Amino acid sequence: MYLADDMGNHYFKFKQFTIQQDHCAMKVCTDACLFGALVANRLSQKVHVQDAVHCLDIGTGTGVLALMLAQKNPQAQIDLVEIDADAAKQATENISSSPWFNRLHIYNVDILEFLPDKTYDYILTNPPFFEADLKSPDKVKNKAKHDTSLSLKQVLLKAENFLSARGTLAVLLAHRQVNGFIEEASKLGLYPNRQIRVKQTGNHPYFRGILFFSRVEAISKNTELIIKDDEGQYTMAFTEALKDYYLFL
Repeated sequence: MYLADDMGNHYFKFKQFTIQQDHCAMKVCTDACLFGALVANRLSQKVHVQDAVHCLDIGTGTGVLALMLAQKNPQAQIDLVEIDADAAKQATENISSSPWFNRLHIYNVDILEFLPDKTYDYILTNPPFFEADLKSPDKVKNKAKHDTSLSLKQVLLKAENFLSARGTLAVLLAHRQVNGFIEEASKLGLYPNRQIRVKQTGNHPYFRGILFFSRVEAISKNTELIIKDDEGQYTMAFTEALKDYYLFL
């Protein structure tokens, strides 16, 4: 996935854009890429090309999720919110060098203080999900990975407030948080309509949950996705999701 000379992991090159990440605490990772691809693919299947779709990326980091969404959905207008100044600056750099810079707008602000002038048809977020785990001495990384500055409940409250009547909220979570998050979401009138449980291999337990919520209560479509097979190769399902993004798929 990285270029051969990318020994320091300072950038990550996709087929149609490049992510610079040397000033971001959280680097591009496989599960986030999978999340971005599945969200982008699902949005492209649900809307017509001529429809304008307003999207919000909460805690954008490098901007990778928003760029994946923009690549697949030419009708998407995307706002990106990032509290960390260095990450917001790097996301701006990544956006500016992409083919879709005119459809992405970044705000260096705490999501708790963000005051948009519209609601959103699609909200996506990869929120802090290591709040019960051992923390790093790096305070910036803690803010990105833990709920030291923003709890999952706060993310959920803001997302519900910003979501349009027919909108979709897409969330990437640690698997152990899935049931609790669904319970909290239901209290706000948000219900899962699709759940994807993710494994590294068939022999591993689930480690991520990708959830899609709406304001309509319905039977949730629940599936699983395995990233690699027993030979250590990407599975067909993973390859199908990422083939428009990863260089060597």
